[in-house]
Formats: sequence, C-alpha cells, structure tokens
Amino acid sequence: MEPHYGTVPLVPGAEALPELDIPHPGRQNRLFVLVRLLLLLPHLVVLALLSVVAFFAVVAGWFAALLIGRLPDPVERYLAGFLGYDTRVNASAMLLTGRYPPFEFGEPMGYPVRVRVLRSVHLNRLAVLLRLLLVIPAALVGAIATAGWWAVSVLSWLVVLLLGRMPLPLFEATAAVLRYRMRLNAYLLLLTAAYPKRLFGDQSAPDAVVGTIAGPSATRPLFLGAGAKMLVGAFLVLGLAGGAANSSRYAADGSAAVQASLPGF
Repeated sequence: MEPHYGTVPLVPGAEALPELDIPHPGRQNRLFVLVRLLLLLPHLVVLALLSVVAFFAVVAGWFAALLIGRLPDPVERYLAGFLGYDTRVNASAMLLTGRYPPFEFGEPMGYPVRVRVLRSVHLNRLAVLLRLLLVIPAALVGAIATAGWWAVSVLSWLVVLLLGRMPLPLFEATAAVLRYRMRLNAYLLLLTAAYPKRLFGDQSAPDAVVGTIAGPSATRPLFLGAGAKMLVGAFLVLGLAGGAANSSRYAADGSAAVQASLPGF
C-alpha cells in the first residue's frame, strides 16, 4: 500500500514497521454509534469469507517465501487488501472513526483509516519457516490487550454515545491496541519482516518520527499520554484476569466431568 499523507523517505537502516493512519477524534453521529455493531454485520460476513481465501493465500505464500524470500505479487496484493479491509472494519467497530467502512477491497479514496505496508519486502527464510513459533509471544500480548479492550467496550460505547466523540486518552489507547493487532496480522500474513512492537506508543523509540511530517494523522507517530498508557495497562490486566478466570472455569469443569465419570461419584 502506498504511503498516505505526512510522509518523507525513511532514512537508511530504519525499520519499516506497518503503520496505521487515523485522524484525530472528531464528532460522531450518536445514532450510528448506537447501532454500530448491527450495521457492521454485513462486513463481518464478508470478512469471514475473505479470511478463508486469506488462509490459503498465506499457505501458498509461505511455501513461495521459503523458495524466493518474498511473497509473490498476486498473493501480496490480496493479503495487503485483506489486512486493510480488516483494519478498517475493526477501527469502525472500536469507534475510532464515525465513517462507515466502504465495501471496497483496495485502498478506498478519502476514507480516513489507512494501513501503510511496504511492498516487495525481503523475508528471512528461517524466520518464515519458524513464523508460527516466533509469533507466539506477540500473539499472546495482542490477544490479552484486545480481550481487555472488549471487556470494557460497553463503557467505551456509552462514553462515546453520551459525549458524541471519543475522549483523547481512550482514543489513543484504543488506537494503540488496534495498531498492535494490525502489525501482528501483517507479521502473520508475511507482509512484513518487522516483529510487532510498541503497544505503549512511540515515545521511547528514537526513530519514531522518522518518515513522518506534520499532518492530519493522529497515529503516525502514535504518542500516548499518561492516561492512555494507564488504559493500555488496564486492558492488559483485564485481559489477563479474564484469561485466568476462563482457565480456572475450564479446569473446574474438566475436574467435575472426570469425577462424574468415575465409579462411585
């Protein structure tokens, strides 16, 4: 995908991370906020169908990348389009934009949410071979953060519904979760060699502003305030707590099932 607004060439040696462009939070139609998930149901059906094709595309791309060190162009175009479509739908579901995502697989002109992934990236063959093992730590972090966000999604929905806009700390924290999820998916889809990182924003990264100039994007670079960092930490805690509670419940259910199957119980 081609760079959007506010870009200058990267300096040599800078890591080309997949980037997410979302404008600063603005006013949202309260009626659209109220029925957001219902209106997105058609997109979720389309995503489910596209994900089936994406699975086979990744398998084909994995074998190809082992041979030639990169994704074939048709596979790369499809997976990049799928990543952008998925990210736009999730940005709308997470209330980061008030614009309804178009049913367009490419890069829709004028839509505020955009994904920037460099094309024809060279992939290390050993990293491709071990991709599913290497991604486990990042996948756990992404799953925990996303689960924690959804645990408080009703509160977020109520806040946006009442105020008619998303407060900046909540916007920054939500964008951080979505960006990390996007980078995780890009890594899994073999669209990038860059490992997912910077869940807590770009403040500590010396090259965070490399490749950017002042523009309408609120997420490239993504600098989190103190409140947003606390919210991201809360998402992780809630995600961990939810995972631990589910594990305990499944363990208890499994023990009960075993006891019920034993003679004399």
